[in-house]
Amino acid sequence: MTDPIMNVPIARTSLTEAEINSVLGPLESGWLVQGPKVREFEEKWSRFTGADHSLAVTSCTTGLHLAAVALGLKPGDEVIVPAFTWIATANIVEHQQAKVVFCDIDLETFNIDPVAFEAAITERTRGVVPVHLFGLAANMDEISAIARSHGLWVIEDAACGFGAKYKGSHVGTLGDAGVFSFHPRKAITTGEGGMVTTNDADLAETVRRLRDHGAVISDLQRHHGPRPYLLADHTLAGFNQRMTDIQAALGSAQMDRADAIIQERRRLAARYDQALSDIEWLRPPASPDGFEHGYQSYACLFMPEQVAKGEIAFVNERRNNWMDFLQQNGVSTRPATHAVHMLSFYAEKYALAKDAFPRARAANDCSVSLPLFHGMTEAEQEHVIALVRQPPA
Repeated sequence: MTDPIMNVPIARTSLTEAEINSVLGPLESGWLVQGPKVREFEEKWSRFTGADHSLAVTSCTTGLHLAAVALGLKPGDEVIVPAFTWIATANIVEHQQAKVVFCDIDLETFNIDPVAFEAAITERTRGVVPVHLFGLAANMDEISAIARSHGLWVIEDAACGFGAKYKGSHVGTLGDAGVFSFHPRKAITTGEGGMVTTNDADLAETVRRLRDHGAVISDLQRHHGPRPYLLADHTLAGFNQRMTDIQAALGSAQMDRADAIIQERRRLAARYDQALSDIEWLRPPASPDGFEHGYQSYACLFMPEQVAKGEIAFVNERRNNWMDFLQQNGVSTRPATHAVHMLSFYAEKYALAKDAFPRARAANDCSVSLPLFHGMTEAEQEHVIALVRQPPA
């Protein structure tokens, strides 16, 4: 009888008993909506990132949307977005009936190319959404300088940015606002959820009201005030995008081991780096000087020499066959993310060809993410390494 195949997922949520039990507090107290646990989670997030203000919301997507609304994005405005990112980065622009303007990426880092960003600016451009993909910060000095010179706002899509730093500063504190994700694939999870960060007190207050129907004070403040029976004034036509105390209790409990979670992900990534360093047909994630990688995922470029020659279709077929081989042997992989301009909605609406942004297309067709998650065992990683080291057929 043969031994069963070890199955290693692309990601796995790992919670301690204390973290699991943390959700009982709100359930037992009876206060389930945005309340004291949300405030506690926000305070811990601000201490960890160094942000002056942190505002918990229902998802990173809604957080990006709130930030764009708060910064005044209107129909007909243009916002520049890297072509290689999760679709939500672009969708929030569409939700405001504004126009997404894509630009290409730097294939070494998978992040927005500042030169391409500047070339995409027009008189209708109002802002840019740099993405800190996979836990590596974008080049914020160049992006911020270009944005300032053209009077543009900057919203950092830090969905993958937990633990990522740029020249000593945590991402999410470098633009007008930053937004993080707590999806189950993320290092800190609340099932669904997000966090908006900013150092601008006025912007924070606008987001705070917008997430809560435009109310000037929260239900918690009203209930603990001298006249809890009086309803709040509403100064904005806001949304209902509040995180619950149940979710926040889980997030807050995980923040008590935030440093340990980041260090574990970096240790796993360093082990991959060392074990795979001699493989010519797989380029590991970049980690330039001055950048501290959070390793939300371990995104590689497959057959980089052939990619550089423009042999994208050939590499894509070989990559897919290799991913099939890994899947059949118990190792789950994924393309790093997708090129949004190649997805049906954007390709059709804006008449965009696959090669409109060639480096984004190359990343879409030739990237591969290997399993990396806190709680990954040494045996699981050894299994991945042993299979990855086998050259593609």
